[in-house]
Amino acid sequence: MRTQYRLGIDAGGTFTDFILADKSGGLQIFKVLSTPTEPTKAIRNGLALITEETGLTAEEIVSNSDLCINGTTVGLNALITHTGAKTGLIATRGHQDSIEIRLGHKEDGYRYDPDYPPATMLVPRHLRRPVTERVISTGEVKTPMVEEDVREACRYFIAEGVESVAISFVWSVLHQDHELRAAQIVREMMPDVRLTVGSVLYPQVREYTRTSTAIVNAYLAPILQRYVEAIDAYFRELGSQHPVRYFQSNGGLALGKVVSDQSVYAINSGPASAPQAALDVAAPWGDKNIITCDMGGTSFDITLTRDGQANVNKNIDFLRYRIGIPMIQVETLGAGGGSIGWIDSMGLMQMGPQSAGSEPGPACYGQGGESPTTTDANLVLGYLNADGLVGGRLPLDVEKARTAIKTKLADPLGISVEKAAYGMFTIVNNNMVNAIRRVSVERGYDPRDFVLMGAGGATGAHITALAREMGVNKVLISKLASGLCAYGQIISDVKYNYMAPAPIRVEGAESAAKLDSLFKGLEAKGQEDLAGDGFAEDKISIRRSLDMRYVGQVHECTVEIDPFDVTEDRLEDIKAAFHARHKELYTYDEPHSPVEVVNVESTIAGHVDKPDRMIIGAGKGAGATLKGTRPMVFSNDGAAQSTPVYDGSAMGAGDELQGPAVIEEVTTTIVIEPGWTVSLHESGVYVLTADMAGEETVQKARKLVEA
Repeated sequence: MRTQYRLGIDAGGTFTDFILADKSGGLQIFKVLSTPTEPTKAIRNGLALITEETGLTAEEIVSNSDLCINGTTVGLNALITHTGAKTGLIATRGHQDSIEIRLGHKEDGYRYDPDYPPATMLVPRHLRRPVTERVISTGEVKTPMVEEDVREACRYFIAEGVESVAISFVWSVLHQDHELRAAQIVREMMPDVRLTVGSVLYPQVREYTRTSTAIVNAYLAPILQRYVEAIDAYFRELGSQHPVRYFQSNGGLALGKVVSDQSVYAINSGPASAPQAALDVAAPWGDKNIITCDMGGTSFDITLTRDGQANVNKNIDFLRYRIGIPMIQVETLGAGGGSIGWIDSMGLMQMGPQSAGSEPGPACYGQGGESPTTTDANLVLGYLNADGLVGGRLPLDVEKARTAIKTKLADPLGISVEKAAYGMFTIVNNNMVNAIRRVSVERGYDPRDFVLMGAGGATGAHITALAREMGVNKVLISKLASGLCAYGQIISDVKYNYMAPAPIRVEGAESAAKLDSLFKGLEAKGQEDLAGDGFAEDKISIRRSLDMRYVGQVHECTVEIDPFDVTEDRLEDIKAAFHARHKELYTYDEPHSPVEVVNVESTIAGHVDKPDRMIIGAGKGAGATLKGTRPMVFSNDGAAQSTPVYDGSAMGAGDELQGPAVIEEVTTTIVIEPGWTVSLHESGVYVLTADMAGEETVQKARKLVEA
C-alpha cells in the first residue's frame, strides 16, 4: 500500500459492504443497507458509519487512500428490471432480427419448451434500423455501405428519443471500415448519444453473440456512465488523490471511463471478486480447490476455483441475453436472507426466488414486510440473536417473524411454526445445494475434493448444513466473510481483455506467424495501456487463450496457453493443449483431425500491492467467550435444545469448540451443527471440520453426487 488506507465497497441487493485496510495491517468491515433507487446514498451512509466507529472523517479516509474500489450491481439491476437506456441498433440489412432469431433455439434448459416465453428484447423491432452494406467471410466488401441509410437511422433515433446506439454489421471483425464510418456519422448527427461499436467492443467471430453483446453494452452504458460520474464526483469532493477503480466481471479492476465505455464488463462485478478473496483466505492451508458460497439478503452466489484458477465463461446466456466477453462464472439464484416462503398450487412449500430485499425486508425487520423469509425462519429457529443484526443496529422482532410464518405457511399446512421454519431452512438449503452441484458435479468436479468457503452475511447460518449435504468435511469462514467480496476487491489487480478474430488452421509456418503477430499486437496495446496507468513492466503479466475447434465443428472451446513465441514447432504444443481440453470437457479427443483457431485473446494484468493479512492475538479458551444459551432447532421435529452462544469478537487464535453452538460476529452469525468442530486460526479464519460421526452424512452425499 502506497498510502495509509485502501477502501473496498461492494454494493449488493440488500446490504452494501465496506472493507477498510490500513497500512499497519488492520482490516475492518462495515455494513449498511443498500439504497437501490439511489446507489450513492449507501456509500455516504457507509462512510458516515465508518466515521462513527473509527473517528476518521470520510475526507481523511478517502484523501489518504491509494485505492478506492467499487463493485456495483447497478448494471445487473438495470438488466434484471429492464430499466436500461432507450437503445437503437444499426445492423446490416436483413440481419436486424438476429437478436430474436438467436441461434435458432431458446437457451439451454428450455430449448424444447413451447410454453417458455421469448426473452424481452432490449431493442424493440422499430428501433432496429437496417443499412445496405455487406462484407463476406473473407473480409472482402461485397456491397459498399449506403451512408444515407445510417443518416436515416439517426434521424429516426432522434425523433424517438434514443439515448444509446449499438452498431453491428456482418463480418465487421474482418473489415471494420463500414462500422467505423457509420460510427462517425452517428457522432456527427447525435453528439450526445452513447455509442457502442460491435467490432471494437467485442472483436470476435460470431455475429449473434457480437450483436447481442453490443446491445447489452449500449443498453447499460448511460446507466453506468451516470453512476460512475456521480461516484467519481463524490470522491473528488472528499479529496481523493487517485481515480476510483471499479470491479469488473472478468475479475479485475478498471477505471471509471473503461466501465462507462465497456459497461457489459460491470454486469456481475460484485461476486466476481469472490474467487480472489477465497484463495487469499485459504492460503495458510494451501487450499486451491475452493467452492465459495455467498449468501446475502437477496441472492446466493457460487463461484469455483480449481488448482487456483477461477472458472471463466464466455459466450453465455446471462439473464437470457447472450454475452461474449469473459466473465467469472457465478451461479446465482434467489436464495438470500430475504427469500420469501410460499405455498404452490399443489400445496407444497417453496422458497424464493422472489425476495423481500431491504425494502421492506423480512417481517422481523419491522419495516412493513409481512411475508415469511429465510431470515424470519433463522430467527424463529434460534440461530439469530433477536437483539439484532450488524452489531444490534438492525433489531429483529421475533413475534413478527412468528406471525408471518404462522399465517402464511404453518396454519395453511397444519404444522407448528417451528416445523414450518425448519422446513423453510431445509428447502432453501436444498435449493443452494442444487446450485452448488451445477458449478461442480455438472462440470465434472467432485465437491468432496473442495473446501467450502463461507461468504456473505447470511451464509454462516447455513454453511454446515450445506457441507453436510454435499459431503464436504472442511469449511473456512473468515471474520471478514460478510464482506468477502469487498475484501477481494482490495487485493485484486487491474485487468483488461484484448481480443482479435483469428480464423486460422493450426498448421504451417504462415499460420504460426499470424498467431504470433496477433498475440504480440494485442499485448503491446495492453502493456501500453497499463504503462499509461502507472504500472512498471515488472508489474504486468500476460495470459493467453484461444477459441479452438476441430475443422467442421460448430462450436469451439477455450484453451489457455503460456505467452511464448508462436513458431511452427510450438503449434504442436497448442494442438496438444486443445486435445487435452476437449477431452476434459467432452470425454474424447481426435488427435488425427485437423484443428483451427476461431478467436484469440490476451488478458493483461497490472499487479497491485496487497495489504497485509489480518493477524489476531491468542485466545484464552472458547469458554471465556460464552455469552449464554438459547433454544435452537436442529431437526425437522421442531424440538428445541439449549445451545451455547459465543462472542466471536472476543475469540482469539487457537480457541476451539464443538457443535451444536453459535458464534456471533458483528456482521454474521455462524451456526455449528452437531457433529462439527470449529477452531479459530491466527489469520482470523474459522476452520470447521466434520467429525467421524459425520461419516453417514458423507455416504449420503456420495450417493447424491453419483446420482
